Amino acid sequence: MKNKQEVLDEIIKQGMLPLFFNEDAQVSLEVVRTLYRAGVRVMEYTNRAKEAFDNFKILKAAVEKEMPGFLFGAGTIKTKDDATRYTDAGTDFIVAPTVNHEVAEVVNRYDGLWIPGCMTPTEIHTAQVHGAALIKIFPANVLGPGYISAVSDVFRGQLFMPTGGVEMNAENLSGWFKAGVAAVGVGSKLITKEILKNKAYDQLYTDTVNALALVKASR
Repeated sequence: MKNKQEVLDEIIKQGMLPLFFNEDAQVSLEVVRTLYRAGVRVMEYTNRAKEAFDNFKILKAAVEKEMPGFLFGAGTIKTKDDATRYTDAGTDFIVAPTVNHEVAEVVNRYDGLWIPGCMTPTEIHTAQVHGAALIKIFPANVLGPGYISAVSDVFRGQLFMPTGGVEMNAENLSGWFKAGVAAVGVGSKLITKEILKNKAYDQLYTDTVNALALVKASR
């Protein structure tokens, strides 16, 4: 696992964290290659089905062989067992939908980056207690930028990343960054079901280049 600060710096620099899962390992590999070619240097592969772990190992091997400087993390990590096996498989960081202190303990053992999902001030506080340098605000489309502004006053200095429903347009992105987020998590609004179904990697390349530029312009 990579050093916490190294990964955090790269996420902040990039301004967005792409995330996805597809049961087909070859499709997943082509998506990862396309994102890298478009300029992405840190991303999350989500543990959302039985194929995810085997796919992750295939993707991680390809990243190490083909994609220098690419930080590749595992998401939807809800248990200590999952945290341990993905760490053993070489994940660079871990993203979670919940605040689980056992997952935090696994990541903290390696001085790695654990990004837990939070919705309430109590969850944010608990995440801080367990060493969360970056907190995922989820679901972002339900809570909105106003929520970030409000909790930022209470949790000064805490870094937040909204995920779930962040739109890839200037108005939405500007709203989040004006509210003070460090980065945005982007899933199906970038890596759409249609792109995955049609293997439209050229479109994904163009959309990703545009998304990175939009994020940069919105900060």
